[in-house]
Amino acid sequence: MNTSRRSFIQKTALGTTGAIFSSPSLTAKSYRKIIGANDRIQVAIAGLGRRVSAMYTPIEIKKNNVELVFLCDVMESQRLKAARKIASRLNYTPKLENDIRKVLADKNVDAFFNLTPDHWHAPGSIMALKEGKHVYVEKPCSHNMAENELLVAAQKKYNRVVQMGNQQRSAQHTIDIIKEIHNGIIGTPFKALAFFSNKRGEVPLQKPAAVPTGLDWELFQGPSVRRDYTSETWNYNWHWYGWNYGTGELGNNGTHELDVARWALQVDFPNHVSVDGAKTAFINDGWEMYDTMEATFKFDNGTTIQWDGKSRNGYNTYGAGRGTIIYGSEGSVYVNRDLYKLFDREGKEVKTVKAKTKEGGIQLGGGGGMTTLHVQNFFETIRGKENLQAPIDDASKSMALVHFGNVAYRIGNSFDIDSKTGRMLDIKALDLWSREYAKGWEVSL
Repeated sequence: MNTSRRSFIQKTALGTTGAIFSSPSLTAKSYRKIIGANDRIQVAIAGLGRRVSAMYTPIEIKKNNVELVFLCDVMESQRLKAARKIASRLNYTPKLENDIRKVLADKNVDAFFNLTPDHWHAPGSIMALKEGKHVYVEKPCSHNMAENELLVAAQKKYNRVVQMGNQQRSAQHTIDIIKEIHNGIIGTPFKALAFFSNKRGEVPLQKPAAVPTGLDWELFQGPSVRRDYTSETWNYNWHWYGWNYGTGELGNNGTHELDVARWALQVDFPNHVSVDGAKTAFINDGWEMYDTMEATFKFDNGTTIQWDGKSRNGYNTYGAGRGTIIYGSEGSVYVNRDLYKLFDREGKEVKTVKAKTKEGGIQLGGGGGMTTLHVQNFFETIRGKENLQAPIDDASKSMALVHFGNVAYRIGNSFDIDSKTGRMLDIKALDLWSREYAKGWEVSL
């Protein structure tokens, strides 16, 4: 790619990307003239674990006109595995890199996919924005409320496209039924129940261990406070080994369903949160947080969102492993990644519409057609041809529900919230507004 084209894209994006959200009078055609709809987008991916395979399809689709420049991960085996898998799908070879900072410093990278563990999501995304990159960040977009606010502020300051990976926002069947709900098909919505059930098993107790061959433990920890390596930590179980890296099941899966609930009810921040959470299975194993939680969020307009999460009990209370039920004065809707069902006030099924795309449900990694659509929406927004389905200023409000629920669980009591600002109105809760960072890794604009 020549230097003049690169310079033009970066300079014009700086002045026009923000207008995508604020100037609806400008048409997609005019944006194509400004940004250049046919220019190739050069992409870097960091975090080559369970979600990376979901990105291969949107990257290889020719009409998306993207080039994968970097595959980045702190674990050598992950880099090599991803390189092998992508080799059969592309006619070129992306560079392999260990250090996210080197990737972000490369001026050829237009867009950064942040698929790293939770503690890296906001810090890595803000680093990318500072380097002028557009960002697709997997959920949860932040580890705490301070990061939540900083990421939104960074998007505004650096004026780049930032999409969170809550891919059901791009599912046509969900878009359609949410629009119908907003148009009154179930009367006045007053409550949404979001749920998730899984059969996660026993987690090993952490034990001191040598750092696995090929793992950059220093970079894995990144912004987190330093600790010695323990067995099983770098792989998926970091989710459950305390709060240094993970955000519990609320952040891991609850983000998706809570987002659909908030979208359906058209609400922002709640005014109150209460939680009943506990560790209920394999009491003596290495799992260090709740595996079962019921949370209730109250809003100023009188609506309620409830969360029913069971990480280690596979009983499908609501007939499926995950989904959202929206109750209205004249009927109800059940929606998940596969379909939606519309019911009248008496509970009679009126209509069922199945999704046209397949997406992973509760299995590790997920992925599928919804992710492809969501990534394509990200690419087309960069080109000025579409608007984001999950812009970070809105997605972060769904993320806030996760943080409120986790904080209520950690301090052991419910609390009020300023529904205009999202500020937690509890002294103990505010102690968890942010977190401690490793020296030199503090998150800032």
